[in-house]
Amino acid sequence: MLITNATVVTCDADQRVIPAGAVYYEDDLIVAVGATAELEAAYPAAERLDAHGKLVMPGMICAHTHFYGAFARGMAIPGPAPANFMQVLAQLWWKLDRALTLEDCQYSALVALVDAIRHGTTTLIDHHASPSAIDGSLDALAEAVTASGLRVALCYEVTDRNGPEGSAAGLAENVRFLRRLRERPDPKLGAALGLHASFTLDEATLTRCAEAAHELEACVHIHLGEDPADQADSLARCGKRVAARLDDYGLLGPKTLAAHAIHVDQGELELLQATGTMLSHQPRSNMNNAVGTAAIEQMLAMGLTVGLGNDGFTNNMFTEIHAAYLLHRASSGDPRTLPGDRLLQMAVAHNAQIAARFFPQAVGVLAPGAAADLILLDYYPYTPLTSGNYPWQIVFGLDGSQVTHTICGGQMLMRDRELLTLDEIAIAAHAQRLAPAIWARVASL
Repeated sequence: MLITNATVVTCDADQRVIPAGAVYYEDDLIVAVGATAELEAAYPAAERLDAHGKLVMPGMICAHTHFYGAFARGMAIPGPAPANFMQVLAQLWWKLDRALTLEDCQYSALVALVDAIRHGTTTLIDHHASPSAIDGSLDALAEAVTASGLRVALCYEVTDRNGPEGSAAGLAENVRFLRRLRERPDPKLGAALGLHASFTLDEATLTRCAEAAHELEACVHIHLGEDPADQADSLARCGKRVAARLDDYGLLGPKTLAAHAIHVDQGELELLQATGTMLSHQPRSNMNNAVGTAAIEQMLAMGLTVGLGNDGFTNNMFTEIHAAYLLHRASSGDPRTLPGDRLLQMAVAHNAQIAARFFPQAVGVLAPGAAADLILLDYYPYTPLTSGNYPWQIVFGLDGSQVTHTICGGQMLMRDRELLTLDEIAIAAHAQRLAPAIWARVASL
């Protein structure tokens, strides 16, 4: 496929913006990026898609999400409104996840995947929980992912909050799915060993998880320091802060993705840096849960790899970019905080580095040899769009609602805003039928 007559934003090392540009890909890989005239001459027989001046850029990446939370939309939380994060967990998420069947899990993924395709997010890293339906839950999600055509890494949340049988089953589900992908690799499916958070994991479970991760050479996906309660629990258990506790078990390192890292001190940041642990930032969720603001500028200055996720909010990652840009200014009181170029470093380059731990092909860049994950947007800038200012054009001018075409691994998933792999209306209708029973089970817990 040769996409022509586009404004191409490559997001490569040279941060090129190519007016009247083109992208040529074969199968699932990009072959060439350049001027339309040059690529038309080089590939005269190629199938063509005329972008008619649209903007073409890499598909967006989400470094941390929760498909299972989809059925929370519009649900009334029984009892008084939660007053803090631990109450949010107890009254909402730890009831909702327990209410899910395997079918519910699959449809929570499907509605999220529809949302991702529509808003140009082609790579996602999910963290799943369904304590009443653990066995086979990652297969149910993987089936939805494969149907969608998107690129997704999956894991199951190991936790001790549902007793020793629950934690053992969660670990077994991770191990089973990791081994499945070792035996039958799929370039669009990734896997990690998922853990909830230090404050719901005892010593024996941490030991078993660390042993399994080491044996399988697996990535680890865990929440870290999202709320002060995580630190209080760790200090009470072992007299150490969360990062040190996890490091004692060998659970930090370049294959670990830690979500949030809001309530961490300087020593923990230095430990995360020294171990090469990757982080993800979820500004909309953090504001919604009133858990604070991560020290992103400090993390970036220390050289930490910090990506951008959504924690289960909508898969419009442009909205997450906008939220991050505004949150850090409001929080710091300094309009110089987290400028557009550093924010796009997180959302694109760092997210691509994180995705590289889970997938064999490079994503987040339009360059020869990279995965053919790209999106077309109805964006016709009325000021010059250049390699020097495109981050600010994205912050102030772009949104997922402008996406018209979504392509992942060379597969057209949406053309002219029409979804090609998933039936959005049928999926939404079936989810509507499932929701009342899920809500009733939540109310009964």
